[in-house]
Amino acid sequence: MEWTAGPPDMWDAMAAHLRGLSALLPETPKALLVISAHWEEDVPTVMTGAKPALYFDYSGFPPHTYQLTWPAPGAPELAQRVQVLLGGAGIESGADAKRGFDHGVFIPLKLAFPDAQIPTIQLSLREGLDAAEHLAIGRALAPLRDEGVLIIGSGMSYHNMRGFFGSGGEADSQRFDAWLTSAVEAPPLERDARLSAWERAPSAAQVHPRSEHLTPLFVVAGAANGDPGHRAFTDSLNGLAVSGFAFGDTAR
Repeated sequence: MEWTAGPPDMWDAMAAHLRGLSALLPETPKALLVISAHWEEDVPTVMTGAKPALYFDYSGFPPHTYQLTWPAPGAPELAQRVQVLLGGAGIESGADAKRGFDHGVFIPLKLAFPDAQIPTIQLSLREGLDAAEHLAIGRALAPLRDEGVLIIGSGMSYHNMRGFFGSGGEADSQRFDAWLTSAVEAPPLERDARLSAWERAPSAAQVHPRSEHLTPLFVVAGAANGDPGHRAFTDSLNGLAVSGFAFGDTAR
Protein backbone atom coordinates (compact mmCIF):
# COMPACT_ATOMS: atom_id res chain seq x y z
CA MET A 1 0.00 0.00 0.00
CA GLU A 2 1.37 3.40 -0.98
CA TRP A 3 0.04 6.65 0.45
CA THR A 4 0.22 10.27 -0.63
CA ALA A 5 0.19 12.87 2.10
CA GLY A 6 -2.79 15.18 2.34
CA PRO A 7 -3.18 18.41 4.31
CA PRO A 8 -1.35 18.25 7.67
CA ASP A 9 -4.60 18.47 9.65
CA MET A 10 -6.49 16.01 7.47
CA TRP A 11 -6.81 13.28 10.12
CA ASP A 12 -7.04 15.47 13.24
CA ALA A 13 -10.79 15.09 13.81
CA MET A 14 -10.67 11.33 13.35
CA ALA A 15 -7.70 11.05 15.70
CA ALA A 16 -9.56 13.08 18.33
CA HIS A 17 -12.59 10.83 18.00
CA LEU A 18 -10.46 7.72 18.45
CA ARG A 19 -8.74 9.19 21.50
CA GLY A 20 -12.16 9.75 23.06
CA LEU A 21 -13.57 6.34 22.19
CA SER A 22 -13.08 4.76 25.61
CA ALA A 23 -15.11 7.55 27.22
CA LEU A 24 -18.11 6.52 25.11
CA LEU A 25 -18.13 2.98 26.51
CA PRO A 26 -20.20 2.00 29.55
CA GLU A 27 -17.22 0.07 30.97
CA THR A 28 -13.72 -1.01 30.05
CA PRO A 29 -13.88 -4.04 27.74
CA LYS A 30 -12.44 -7.33 28.91
CA ALA A 31 -11.12 -7.93 25.40
CA LEU A 32 -11.20 -6.49 21.91
CA LEU A 33 -12.14 -8.35 18.74
CA VAL A 34 -11.18 -6.37 15.64
CA ILE A 35 -12.27 -7.05 12.07
CA SER A 36 -9.85 -5.21 9.79
CA ALA A 37 -10.20 -4.37 6.12
CA HIS A 38 -6.64 -5.57 5.59
CA TRP A 39 -6.97 -9.31 6.13
CA GLU A 40 -8.92 -11.72 3.90
CA GLU A 41 -8.89 -15.51 3.96
CA ASP A 42 -10.83 -18.40 2.38
CA VAL A 43 -12.73 -18.74 5.66
CA PRO A 44 -12.98 -16.33 8.61
CA THR A 45 -9.66 -16.80 10.38
CA VAL A 46 -8.79 -15.73 13.89
CA MET A 47 -5.35 -14.90 15.24
CA THR A 48 -4.36 -17.09 18.19
CA GLY A 49 -0.91 -15.86 19.24
CA ALA A 50 -0.41 -14.87 22.87
CA LYS A 51 1.97 -11.99 22.03
CA PRO A 52 1.15 -10.68 18.55
CA ALA A 53 3.76 -8.62 16.76
CA LEU A 54 2.92 -5.67 14.51
CA TYR A 55 2.54 -6.38 10.81
CA PHE A 56 3.64 -3.30 8.86
CA ASP A 57 1.50 -3.99 5.82
CA TYR A 58 2.27 -0.73 4.02
CA SER A 59 5.08 0.80 1.98
CA GLY A 60 6.35 4.23 1.08
CA PHE A 61 5.80 5.75 4.53
CA PRO A 62 8.37 7.73 6.59
CA PRO A 63 10.89 5.57 8.51
CA HIS A 64 9.39 6.35 11.92
CA THR A 65 6.13 4.66 10.94
CA TYR A 66 7.98 1.33 10.94
CA GLN A 67 9.13 1.89 14.52
CA LEU A 68 5.66 2.12 16.03
CA THR A 69 4.75 -0.11 18.96
CA TRP A 70 1.44 -1.32 20.38
CA PRO A 71 2.21 -4.35 22.58
CA ALA A 72 -1.31 -5.48 23.46
CA PRO A 73 -1.51 -9.11 24.57
CA GLY A 74 -3.33 -11.64 22.46
CA ALA A 75 -6.27 -13.67 23.73
CA PRO A 76 -6.01 -17.34 22.71
CA GLU A 77 -9.02 -18.36 24.80
CA LEU A 78 -11.15 -15.70 23.12
CA ALA A 79 -9.91 -16.92 19.74
CA GLN A 80 -11.08 -20.41 20.61
CA ARG A 81 -14.44 -19.01 21.73
CA VAL A 82 -14.80 -17.21 18.38
CA GLN A 83 -14.26 -20.46 16.53
CA VAL A 84 -16.79 -22.27 18.73
CA LEU A 85 -19.42 -19.62 18.09
CA LEU A 86 -18.80 -19.62 14.35
CA GLY A 87 -18.92 -23.42 14.25
CA GLY A 88 -22.18 -23.41 16.18
CA ALA A 89 -23.66 -21.25 13.44
CA GLY A 90 -22.40 -23.60 10.73
CA ILE A 91 -19.63 -21.23 9.65
CA GLU A 92 -16.27 -22.82 8.92
CA SER A 93 -13.30 -20.94 10.39
CA GLY A 94 -9.54 -21.05 10.62
CA ALA A 95 -6.78 -20.09 13.05
CA ASP A 96 -3.44 -18.34 12.55
CA ALA A 97 -0.88 -18.41 15.35
CA LYS A 98 1.67 -16.24 13.50
CA ARG A 99 -0.48 -13.36 12.31
CA GLY A 100 0.39 -9.95 13.76
CA PHE A 101 -1.77 -6.85 14.14
CA ASP A 102 -2.01 -5.08 10.79
CA HIS A 103 -2.26 -1.31 10.50
CA GLY A 104 -6.06 -1.48 10.48
CA VAL A 105 -5.69 -2.57 14.11
CA PHE A 106 -2.62 -0.94 15.62
CA ILE A 107 -3.04 2.53 14.08
CA PRO A 108 -6.56 3.28 15.40
CA LEU A 109 -6.15 1.33 18.63
CA LYS A 110 -2.87 3.02 19.47
CA LEU A 111 -5.00 6.17 19.70
CA ALA A 112 -8.09 4.62 21.30
CA PHE A 113 -6.32 2.37 23.82
CA PRO A 114 -2.75 3.71 24.06
CA ASP A 115 -1.86 1.70 27.16
CA ALA A 116 -2.23 -1.51 25.12
CA GLN A 117 -3.44 -3.38 28.21
CA ILE A 118 -6.62 -4.99 26.86
CA PRO A 119 -6.25 -8.46 25.31
CA THR A 120 -6.91 -8.14 21.58
CA ILE A 121 -7.43 -10.49 18.67
CA GLN A 122 -8.15 -9.95 15.00
CA LEU A 123 -10.62 -11.78 12.75
CA SER A 124 -10.22 -11.86 9.00
CA LEU A 125 -12.79 -11.11 6.38
CA ARG A 126 -13.91 -13.94 4.14
CA GLU A 127 -12.76 -13.74 0.55
CA GLY A 128 -15.57 -12.72 -1.78
CA LEU A 129 -16.67 -10.04 0.71
CA ASP A 130 -20.32 -11.06 0.54
CA ALA A 131 -22.34 -8.68 2.72
CA ALA A 132 -24.95 -11.21 3.87
CA GLU A 133 -22.25 -13.70 4.87
CA HIS A 134 -20.49 -11.11 7.00
CA LEU A 135 -23.72 -10.06 8.66
CA ALA A 136 -24.20 -13.74 9.54
CA ILE A 137 -20.65 -13.91 10.94
CA GLY A 138 -21.52 -10.97 13.16
CA ARG A 139 -24.76 -12.57 14.35
CA ALA A 140 -22.82 -15.68 15.34
CA LEU A 141 -20.42 -13.58 17.41
CA ALA A 142 -23.12 -11.52 19.16
CA PRO A 143 -22.86 -13.48 22.47
CA LEU A 144 -19.37 -12.07 22.95
CA ARG A 145 -20.88 -8.69 23.70
CA ASP A 146 -22.48 -10.08 26.86
CA GLU A 147 -19.09 -11.52 27.80
CA GLY A 148 -17.41 -8.12 27.90
CA VAL A 149 -15.87 -8.18 24.42
CA LEU A 150 -15.93 -5.01 22.33
CA ILE A 151 -16.30 -5.85 18.64
CA ILE A 152 -14.66 -3.26 16.38
CA GLY A 153 -14.85 -2.94 12.62
CA SER A 154 -11.83 -1.14 11.18
CA GLY A 155 -12.32 0.20 7.66
CA MET A 156 -13.51 3.36 5.94
CA SER A 157 -16.96 4.45 4.82
CA TYR A 158 -15.31 5.98 1.75
CA HIS A 159 -12.49 4.07 0.05
CA ASN A 160 -11.62 5.03 -3.50
CA MET A 161 -7.93 5.88 -3.46
CA ARG A 162 -8.11 7.89 -6.67
CA GLY A 163 -10.96 9.90 -5.22
CA PHE A 164 -9.04 10.80 -2.06
CA PHE A 165 -6.53 12.92 -3.86
CA GLY A 166 -8.25 13.55 -7.17
CA SER A 167 -11.37 15.55 -7.87
CA GLY A 168 -15.05 15.02 -8.48
CA GLY A 169 -15.69 12.52 -5.69
CA GLU A 170 -17.36 14.90 -3.26
CA ALA A 171 -20.93 14.44 -4.50
CA ASP A 172 -20.55 10.66 -4.70
CA SER A 173 -19.22 10.52 -1.14
CA GLN A 174 -22.08 12.64 0.17
CA ARG A 175 -24.75 10.57 -1.57
CA PHE A 176 -23.33 7.30 -0.29
CA ASP A 177 -22.70 8.63 3.21
CA ALA A 178 -26.30 9.80 3.51
CA TRP A 179 -27.54 6.40 2.35
CA LEU A 180 -25.20 4.50 4.68
CA THR A 181 -26.21 6.57 7.69
CA SER A 182 -29.88 6.01 6.90
CA ALA A 183 -29.30 2.27 6.52
CA VAL A 184 -27.39 1.91 9.80
CA GLU A 185 -29.99 3.93 11.70
CA ALA A 186 -32.93 1.95 10.27
CA PRO A 187 -34.74 -0.67 12.42
CA PRO A 188 -32.56 -3.80 12.66
CA LEU A 189 -34.38 -6.03 10.14
CA GLU A 190 -34.51 -3.23 7.62
CA ARG A 191 -30.89 -2.38 8.41
CA ASP A 192 -29.70 -5.88 7.56
CA ALA A 193 -31.70 -5.97 4.34
CA ARG A 194 -30.37 -2.62 3.20
CA LEU A 195 -26.77 -3.39 4.09
CA SER A 196 -27.00 -6.72 2.30
CA ALA A 197 -27.97 -4.81 -0.84
CA TRP A 198 -25.41 -2.03 -0.41
CA GLU A 199 -24.21 -2.34 -4.02
CA ARG A 200 -27.51 -0.80 -5.14
CA ALA A 201 -26.95 2.29 -2.97
CA PRO A 202 -26.38 5.68 -4.63
CA SER A 203 -22.77 6.01 -5.86
CA ALA A 204 -21.82 2.68 -4.25
CA ALA A 205 -19.40 1.64 -7.01
CA GLN A 206 -17.78 5.06 -7.08
CA VAL A 207 -17.21 5.12 -3.31
CA HIS A 208 -16.21 1.45 -2.95
CA PRO A 209 -14.74 0.04 -6.17
CA ARG A 210 -13.92 -2.93 -3.92
CA SER A 211 -15.74 -3.40 -0.63
CA GLU A 212 -13.06 -4.60 1.81
CA HIS A 213 -13.20 -1.31 3.73
CA LEU A 214 -16.98 -1.44 4.08
CA THR A 215 -17.27 -5.12 4.99
CA PRO A 216 -16.08 -4.84 8.63
CA LEU A 217 -19.18 -2.72 9.26
CA PHE A 218 -21.37 -5.65 8.22
CA VAL A 219 -19.83 -7.91 10.87
CA VAL A 220 -20.36 -5.31 13.58
CA ALA A 221 -23.93 -4.61 12.43
CA GLY A 222 -24.68 -8.33 12.49
CA ALA A 223 -23.34 -8.60 16.04
CA ALA A 224 -25.62 -5.75 17.09
CA ASN A 225 -28.67 -8.00 16.68
CA GLY A 226 -31.68 -5.91 17.74
CA ASP A 227 -29.70 -2.99 19.11
CA PRO A 228 -29.98 0.32 17.27
CA GLY A 229 -27.14 1.88 15.34
CA HIS A 230 -26.21 5.52 15.02
CA ARG A 231 -23.60 7.68 13.38
CA ALA A 232 -20.99 8.39 16.05
CA PHE A 233 -18.54 10.36 13.94
CA THR A 234 -18.54 12.32 10.69
CA ASP A 235 -15.91 14.38 8.94
CA SER A 236 -14.79 15.67 5.57
CA LEU A 237 -11.44 14.43 4.24
CA ASN A 238 -10.34 16.56 1.32
CA GLY A 239 -14.02 17.32 0.80
CA LEU A 240 -15.07 13.65 0.97
CA ALA A 241 -17.70 12.62 3.47
CA VAL A 242 -16.68 9.88 5.90
CA SER A 243 -18.56 8.52 8.91
CA GLY A 244 -18.19 6.07 11.75
CA PHE A 245 -20.99 4.13 13.44
CA ALA A 246 -21.75 2.57 16.80
CA PHE A 247 -24.32 0.07 18.00
CA GLY A 248 -25.82 -0.62 21.38
CA ASP A 249 -24.96 0.99 24.69
CA THR A 250 -22.58 3.82 23.84
CA ALA A 251 -22.77 7.50 24.66
CA ARG A 252 -23.71 9.76 21.76
